[in-house]
Amino acid sequence: MIHTGSCLCGQIKYEIQGALTGVLHCHCSMCRKAHAAAFRTRASVQAKDFRWLSGEHLLTHYLSCPGEYHTFCRICGSRLITKFENNKTTYGFALGTLDTDPGVKPGCHIFVGSKALWHEITDGLPQYKEFPST
Repeated sequence: MIHTGSCLCGQIKYEIQGALTGVLHCHCSMCRKAHAAAFRTRASVQAKDFRWLSGEHLLTHYLSCPGEYHTFCRICGSRLITKFENNKTTYGFALGTLDTDPGVKPGCHIFVGSKALWHEITDGLPQYKEFPST
């Protein structure tokens, strides 16, 4: 399956030709602040399956914590992918930037120990105070 996505202003577009895995809702304070929402829904994709279609010159990066670089549009601020120094073969990406149906659903909530106090989780998915060990 081929997935396509874009930033808010539409100047950056990407394509994924591969499986979307590890779909979850992250409630950590960094995701809440970066997305201005109660949580971020994210997925993982193999770096080899991801490619920029347009607007790559508009990308900028932010080192949010040691070894994690968030990539976003410098025009509209949309956060697109996360690159990991210790795992260069996998990207994390904001599922909300997809323009196509991902065909997958989140499997859990993570970092609920620091979730927004005003948000109540009611969907019945498993909840983890931190990132679950595999």
